[in-house]
Amino acid sequence: MKRRTLLQLAAAGAAGISAATLPRLAAAAPLEEIRLDYAYYSPTSLVLRRFGWLEQAFKADGTKVKWVFSAGSNRALEYLNGNSIDIGSSAGLAALLARANGTPIRAPYIFSRPEWTALVVPKNSPIRTLADLKGKKVAATKGTDPYLFLLRSLQVAGLKRSDIEHVNLQHADGRTALEQGKVDAWAGLDPHMAASELESGARLLYRNVAFNTYGFLNVREQFLASHPNETARVIQAYEKARAWVRANQTEAAKILSEEAKVSLPVALLQIKLRSDFSQPLPGNEYLAALRQAAPILRAESLVKPGADLERSIADLVDTRFARPYIAKA
Repeated sequence: MKRRTLLQLAAAGAAGISAATLPRLAAAAPLEEIRLDYAYYSPTSLVLRRFGWLEQAFKADGTKVKWVFSAGSNRALEYLNGNSIDIGSSAGLAALLARANGTPIRAPYIFSRPEWTALVVPKNSPIRTLADLKGKKVAATKGTDPYLFLLRSLQVAGLKRSDIEHVNLQHADGRTALEQGKVDAWAGLDPHMAASELESGARLLYRNVAFNTYGFLNVREQFLASHPNETARVIQAYEKARAWVRANQTEAAKILSEEAKVSLPVALLQIKLRSDFSQPLPGNEYLAALRQAAPILRAESLVKPGADLERSIADLVDTRFARPYIAKA
């Protein structure tokens, strides 16, 4: 048996993939191209793409690396479900929503623990409390952490989704609508949210870091089963980028600034003050956060009737595969 196949079989065991899958692993064709996303909400992905570390890791195999831009978790998860990418980045609760509704993904790795969303209002807005949102237009990208943050925030104030007029806009468009006065509030996402704060004086109406779920790197199950060794190399490359970001936050902010076309102060706010890159493995704290947040998915009828959310969490979060490749934080 070739060394490459042995590596794949060993990695499959670490991933908890069933023995029935092993013959398919042994027969898997060489990987011609690996497809993954990059996103402004994931500075680690921007660093990895900028330095070409993943291309270097696959050069000897002749495997091409294709980068696809994700404007939000909803886009990343759509690409994964549609087999347009193999590995994609999203918020944890958004990944759980996708998994519960049938998207076959696993999430072995955290690219950051951010406070990347809050409820935002214009500088001179009369809105002062969550209760003041009743009857107002609120922008949020459906299927993303900001949208789910909005729903949970409304619950805090005793409001329902039907108590507001939800305007479904992609994150950047939500910022524009807020600043143009087309909506009264916006569930923002960094770096757009940080830019609106610093450049237009937008005010954060409501913050709750506990309502921000972690940033997950999600892998299509079929890809993981067929190419576990290649998935491991992606995680190793992400680890290299994560370590670099932690040691070079200002330089990472410059990359974010250039890629997202935002000012350096905006990028520094996102990376230095609202992102934690210290924990790459989803542990018990993360599982608890998902379990606490999961009821909103059922309460708002976002998941299929009868969906087993506890089972979906167990199927989604799988650290067995990534753990051997993670450097100690």
